[in-house]
Amino acid sequence: MPLHPQARDFVAQNSSVAGAGLSSLSPAEIREMREQDLLAPHRGPLTKLPFVRDERVGDVPIRIYRADPGDGPLPVVVYFHGGGWVFGSVKRNDATGRGLAIGTGAVVVSVDYRLAPEDPFPAAADDAWTVVRDIFARPAFYQSNGSVAVIGDSAGGNLAAVAAWQARDAGLTLAHQVLVYPVLDVAMDTPSYTENAKGLGLDAADMAWFAEQYAAGTDPADPRLSPLRLPDVTGLAPATVVTAEYDVLRDEGESYAARLAEAGVPVEMRRYDGMVHGFFVLPGLFDQAVEAGDYVAERLRASF
Repeated sequence: MPLHPQARDFVAQNSSVAGAGLSSLSPAEIREMREQDLLAPHRGPLTKLPFVRDERVGDVPIRIYRADPGDGPLPVVVYFHGGGWVFGSVKRNDATGRGLAIGTGAVVVSVDYRLAPEDPFPAAADDAWTVVRDIFARPAFYQSNGSVAVIGDSAGGNLAAVAAWQARDAGLTLAHQVLVYPVLDVAMDTPSYTENAKGLGLDAADMAWFAEQYAAGTDPADPRLSPLRLPDVTGLAPATVVTAEYDVLRDEGESYAARLAEAGVPVEMRRYDGMVHGFFVLPGLFDQAVEAGDYVAERLRASF
C-alpha cells in the first residue's frame, strides 16, 4: 500500500531516525547526539509505576519495571532497545519499558548494553546474554516465576534473537521471543534494501554505517551478528516477528520468520503496511504503533 500519511509526515520531517550525515560523525559527535532525543515527546507517557528500580548485573546497568503492586512472582520480559548498536539507552526508552510492564503484566528488565564504537561487537551481545542468563540464575532477585521472554526492536531485535539461540544452546527455555523490525543479516542484499534505500526513516547507507561502527572486520556470517545465518534454528523459542513495509530490514525479518516456521518453531509474523522503520517506539506519532504495542503485549501474555 502507499506510504501511510503519518509515515509520510514523519519522513518529511526526519531525513533519518538517527540523523543525517552519519558517516561524517566523529566519536565525540556521536556521544553528543546520544544526549539528544528530539523524538522524546512521541515515545509514549512516562506512566508512574509502583516499582521502578535501577540495578546492575556485573557491569551491565538494567532498569526493572513492575506495574503489579504486589510482590508475588511474575513472568519476566527482557527488553533490548534499538539504535543501531550505537544510540539508545534505558533512559531514552523509558516509556517503552513502562508500557511493556503495563501491557504484559510482567516484570520488565530493560538492558543498558554497551554501545559502539567505544565497545564494538560482541560487547552488546555479550551484555544481553549476561542479563538473560542472570535472570534464570537468580529468579528471586527479579521476582520471576521462571517464565522469561525477550523482546527487542531493530538492533535490539538482533540482540533478542541472539540471546534466544544462546538460551536454547545453554538448555534454558524461553517462553517467547519478540523481534520488532530486527537486524538479522548484515549482508544487506535483500530486495527491501533496494526498494527502501533512501528517505524512509532508515537509509541503507545508515544501516551500513551502523554495522561498520559495531562490527567492522567481523565475519558477517557469525550468527552472533547475523542470526539469519544460524545453521540450525530448530528448538528456538516461539516467536513473534513484526516488520514495516517501507523498511530496509523488512525482508530479513520475514525470511527469519519463514525459517522458524519451516523448522517447526511456532511463529507469527505481522507486517505493518505503510509503516517505516522506528514506528513501534513512537506511539505519539503512529496509530499503528499503538496497535502493534497491543498486539505484542497480547502475544507475550499468551506465551505466559
